[in-house]
Amino acid sequence: QVQLAESGGGLVEVGESLRLSCTASGARFSALGWYRQFPGKRRQLLARMENDGSIEYGRSGQDRLTISRGSAENTILLELSDLRPEDTAVYFCNAEYYGTLLWGQGTQVTVSS
Repeated sequence: QVQLAESGGGLVEVGESLRLSCTASGARFSALGWYRQFPGKRRQLLARMENDGSIEYGRSGQDRLTISRGSAENTILLELSDLRPEDTAVYFCNAEYYGTLLWGQGTQVTVSS
C-alpha cells in the first residue's frame, strides 16, 4: 500500500524556523516534494526533489526554504526559516511514481505575529 506520512507542522512565531518531514512507502518513487495551499487557492509548489537529487523550486519563498533528503529511505525534509504570517497555510507532501501523484493529508503551519 502506497502511503505518505507527514509531520512537523504547528504554531510558530514570526521569525522562527520549522522543519517538515515526509516519508513515502509502498512504491518506487521518482520524486518527492512539498506544496502549500492558502484558503481558497490552488496548491503551489515549494520544492521537489527527483531521485537523482535534482531540485525544482516553486516561485515563492525559495530564499527561505531548504529541501533535503532525510536519513530514512524515501524521506524528504523541508526547512522553513524566518517564517512570516503570510506563510500560514496547509503544507502538503507529494510523491510521484509511475506517472501517478500521491498527496499527503496536509499539515497546518500557523505563524503568529
